[in-house]
Amino acid sequence: MNVYDQAHMLVRAIKECEEYKQYQAAKEKAFENEYVSKMISDIQEKQIPLQAAQMMGQEIDPEAMKEVQALYAAVMTDPLAAQYMQCEVRFSLMMNDVYKILAETLGLPTPPEKQ
Repeated sequence: MNVYDQAHMLVRAIKECEEYKQYQAAKEKAFENEYVSKMISDIQEKQIPLQAAQMMGQEIDPEAMKEVQALYAAVMTDPLAAQYMQCEVRFSLMMNDVYKILAETLGLPTPPEKQ
């Protein structure tokens, strides 16, 4: 059994799952719209550093968190952007579950649960 072949099989299985298909379809639609694409990019630009800091156990600036929450609320008012964000969350949760299965089975550390 070749580990690399099995990894490619896992990728094929992920690409065939509903979460991935819905995420890709929503992403394609959302990024066709320049306004929605800009909103999503703006929130991701501000959200990713906060998530990284949180994962590293660093304290999060409350003002930065409020700004991201306000941007998220604004993004969620647009149906196209909201659909994309919801699909992204579902896909991310599924990928996180896959990683946890691998990590726990192999005895590797898993990231702390988000609160």
